[in-house]
Amino acid sequence: MIFICYPKCSTCQKAKKWLNEQNIEYTERHIVDTNPSYEELKEWYNKSGLPLKRFFNTSGILYKEMQLKDKLPTMSEEEQLKLLATNGMLVKRPLVVNGDTVLIGFKEAEWAEKLN
Repeated sequence: MIFICYPKCSTCQKAKKWLNEQNIEYTERHIVDTNPSYEELKEWYNKSGLPLKRFFNTSGILYKEMQLKDKLPTMSEEEQLKLLATNGMLVKRPLVVNGDTVLIGFKEAEWAEKLN
């Protein structure tokens, strides 16, 4: 299982604490140091069954500076995935990938159901 996070993010810290309390083993990956690649994002998006917009960190400074709220609706899925692969700060976090399970953001009930 891969736990992709930004260590300074309080939600990521809560998620990590929860994983540790549940004794769930994972490999931690810093989202900025090792940004998800286009291929990874495409695979995770396909496995997740979620809308692609959920993969964007819509509350992030970069998202707002780039005015992506207005641009995303006119972009193709491929263009959006390529954009996400350019900078880890654009990607919603934490992100957990465990086989065919992909979880975005930390919702304790959802994580408990999918990971226990």
